[in-house]
Amino acid sequence: MAVNKMLKFVHVSRDMPTKRMPKLRNKDYNEVYQEFAAEKAEEQSSRCSQCGVPFCQTHCPLHNNIPDWLRLTAEGRLKEAYELSQDTNTFPEICGRICPQDRLCEGNCVIEQSGHETVTIGSVEKYITDTAWEKGWVKAITPKVERSESVGIIGAGPAGLAAADRLRKMGIQVTIYDRYDRAGGLLTYGIPGFKLEKDVVMRRNDLLSEGGVNFELNTNIGIDISFHDIRSKHDAILIGTGVYKARELSGIGSSNKGIVKALDYLTASNRSNMGDHVPEIENGELNAKGKRIVVIGGGDTAMDCVRTAIRQGAKSVKCLYRRDKKNMPGSQRETQNAEEEGVEFVWLSAPKGFVGEGEVSGVVVSKMRLGAPDSSGRQSPEEIVGADYTEDADLVIKALGFNPENLPTLWDTPELEVTRWGTIKTDFKTHSTSLPGVYAAGDIVRGASLVVWAIRDGREAADSILAFLDTQTSIAAE
Repeated sequence: MAVNKMLKFVHVSRDMPTKRMPKLRNKDYNEVYQEFAAEKAEEQSSRCSQCGVPFCQTHCPLHNNIPDWLRLTAEGRLKEAYELSQDTNTFPEICGRICPQDRLCEGNCVIEQSGHETVTIGSVEKYITDTAWEKGWVKAITPKVERSESVGIIGAGPAGLAAADRLRKMGIQVTIYDRYDRAGGLLTYGIPGFKLEKDVVMRRNDLLSEGGVNFELNTNIGIDISFHDIRSKHDAILIGTGVYKARELSGIGSSNKGIVKALDYLTASNRSNMGDHVPEIENGELNAKGKRIVVIGGGDTAMDCVRTAIRQGAKSVKCLYRRDKKNMPGSQRETQNAEEEGVEFVWLSAPKGFVGEGEVSGVVVSKMRLGAPDSSGRQSPEEIVGADYTEDADLVIKALGFNPENLPTLWDTPELEVTRWGTIKTDFKTHSTSLPGVYAAGDIVRGASLVVWAIRDGREAADSILAFLDTQTSIAAE
């Protein structure tokens, strides 16, 4: 009689992989969480209740078949678990590391709702794919049939890479264009190594290249090559540029030296850690060593900045956020990690201006309170009159989110329709734009969002592009 290895949540407690001690991890850029051992992965997977309506799967943007690969892991059938996980997710080892599981799959786990604590889905997902790489189960793309049609993808971030993977599997010739010298987008240059070690991204890039994806790096559309020329070279185009334009701060002193953009700061740090010569790190312009750091913002980018500043040897690191901890948009898990590593959070605080003559020496802070809910349902922050004070700072990092660049102007393509927010306007189902044969996916459509949503969009757009190419082939054959 077969032994049921599942539904053990009643007598097996939730357990996460061992977290490295704060006083050790805040000095390097290695990942915070250690790897599950096989026995621990099987044990934690066995806690899954195998419920009839798997909310974990429903609330995953990729609709990963989580209950089934948890069951396969619990039964020791790890290769099958990997094959099932990569059916719906192009980069499961990346999502296992950086997805905010507390807001998605784990946050909607049925046993969590019943008071038994969630299954550690993200850690198991990471374990499955890391083991697959170690065992050699992850193979380069080998299409059954090569096709003559070509697709140009603008942007080597998660949306573009996911689409390239899917199109190459169908035999389509794919070229990815990107302004940076390495593929990966924010996976490479925006997310610090302590959340996503860079060799994890680079091996995926290498695998795509081995599978026939052509990378044209250091290529800035509108400068090095025109959008019109790219369209003329390919049968279809996917735009997956992401959103990189930082939201700005106003107020007295906002142009002072020492007030920098989050992405500039993170990119400099990541480049330095990958061995690049970065003058802004060496001359201190984007280096927190020995400085009083103030980061403005409460999202995941702000958490990346404060934790990077700690590792650079900052004298102090404070994070200003205009709402309270309960209402911050970033991952609660990341906030906890930051607090453990020595970051001080100053809740209900917003910048009003900056002090210093030519170079910042402090932030004028307005104390806030939460008022009536806004259109999103969140309580709106309101300034408390007369409660201003100055927070000393040698380096201020703006992590207020990102807006899209004006692509129709930059690419001299006014017929490319955008929304009132500046994102590219697409068909909700097909991801097609106002230009025939041109599609868009990821943050350039959604606005700044999660990597997992970009992966989903890229996969869906690839399917739509394939259908478009099939239609064009049929028309040509008539």
